This record gives sequence, C-alpha cells and structure tokens, in this order.
Amino acid sequence: MEVPRQAALMRIYTDEGARAGHKALFEVIVCAARDAGLAGATVLRGPMGFGHSHHIHTATILNLSMSLPLVIEIVDDEAKLRAFLDQLDSFEHIGLVTLEKVEVLHYGAVAERREGA
Repeated sequence: MEVPRQAALMRIYTDEGARAGHKALFEVIVCAARDAGLAGATVLRGPMGFGHSHHIHTATILNLSMSLPLVIEIVDDEAKLRAFLDQLDSFEHIGLVTLEKVEVLHYGAVAERREGA
C-alpha cells in the first residue's frame, strides 16, 4: 500500500469498556478502518486519563478491572480519514476525535524487503 509522504493522523479517544453491540468498540473501529482500506491503525492503552466527565480512570491494583482509556491512531491521506469520520458517527462512546498533519518518513519497506529476500 502506498502512503502519501504528507499524510494525517486521526486519534480517536474512548475506553476499553466501550462496546458496539457485542464487540469492543476499539476492535470494531480498527476492523472498519482496515475494511475502508486505510493504511494502518494502532490501539494504545493508557494507564491513566480523564475526559469530558472529569472522572479519572486509572490502573491501580484496586481497580485493574476498570475501563482504562484507549486511543486509536490511524494514519492515511487526510481526505480518506475525513471520509472515514462519517462511519464513526454511528458509534456511541467515542470521546474526542482529532486530526493532525504528519510527515510519513517510513512505511514498512524493511519488512517488505525481508519478505522478498
């Protein structure tokens, strides 16, 4: 897949307890991004955070089963990410969504060379 050198990074903030039907919301979003042909997505789990409710979510020994913050990062062409944003409207439990311009310096070329070697 070809990723433009001048791309964009979308960050979707949610928490690991958020659901979309019977599946975890983060899983549904990542699969939707893949199905949409986006370049890549990563889910990052945060040990502590808060959002618009100002309720602190933290990973202490006493509440490890609590729902920790998650950030889903997706990188691709800005127009593709803006189009993907329309799919997110159907999901509840999505917090902040941001978009910023990024410069892609490397995208999997080393792994591709190793596979072809």
